[in-house]
Amino acid sequence: MACINPDGTLTPSAQAVLKAAETPCSPTEIAKAANLPLFRVRSSLRELVEAGLLREENGSFTLTGEGRARLN
Repeated sequence: MACINPDGTLTPSAQAVLKAAETPCSPTEIAKAANLPLFRVRSSLRELVEAGLLREENGSFTLTGEGRARLN
């Protein structure tokens, strides 16, 4: 399931993942905060990192400046 729609907008699940990652956290913590299954969060994290909206460091994910801008 794609996180970014063809028109460039974020899906509701992508928005939930980004909001959960406002502070650095693990995929499990993001899944819990976003109320999404871990398998969906992991695929979303890969896509959102590739899109430059999140960054991963030592197993924790957090928003980039671009990701923060897309939430507002």
